[in-house]
Amino acid sequence: MLYYALVFFIIALIAAVFGFGGIAAGAASIAQILFWAFLAFALLTGVAHLLRSRKSVV
Repeated sequence: MLYYALVFFIIALIAAVFGFGGIAAGAASIAQILFWAFLAFALLTGVAHLLRSRKSVV
């Protein structure tokens, strides 16, 4: 998922260089949504891992 966020960010940069404002804004917003979704998923899996590892030790 982070890979796709990076791809859309690069597309947004290229579109901005060539002057396609609407395409750049759309790609940037998609990249931002994917980045935050990745970050939330990473935090949730980290918390789940910590909770599972505590139960295994006891």
